[in-house]
Amino acid sequence: MSTTTGPKRNTRQRAEVRAALDEAGGFVSAQRLHETLRAQGSTVGLATVYRSLAALAETGEADSLQSPEGENLFRSCVTSHHHHHLICRRCGAARELEARVVEEWAARVGAEHGYSEISHVVDLFGLCPECQARG
Repeated sequence: MSTTTGPKRNTRQRAEVRAALDEAGGFVSAQRLHETLRAQGSTVGLATVYRSLAALAETGEADSLQSPEGENLFRSCVTSHHHHHLICRRCGAARELEARVVEEWAARVGAEHGYSEISHVVDLFGLCPECQARG
């Protein structure tokens, strides 16, 4: 009986994490997402939040990146194809970017050095217009 309870509970917990990530609207840390869930009365543990976010990122349902400070951040993925991000350092607001010039550059540099199957991560950080206006 406990074997059927475990997966259902995990599915419910993952669904809670996914819903909270959808509501976050931008990139958020696992700790912040956990705090939000706890404030809403959820009993989901921090380790479960980490596992759920990793699983969502692995399936492409969430974007993940490392902030300039080294913290892993996540957000609900809007598009399923390869893209880059422009992220506000202050509020976490993000825009998805297509950057053909980056794709071409990465392929060219890889080829120049004899590499193939090039992959890369390019994320840009700055202050969004709203945060700039707030000072």
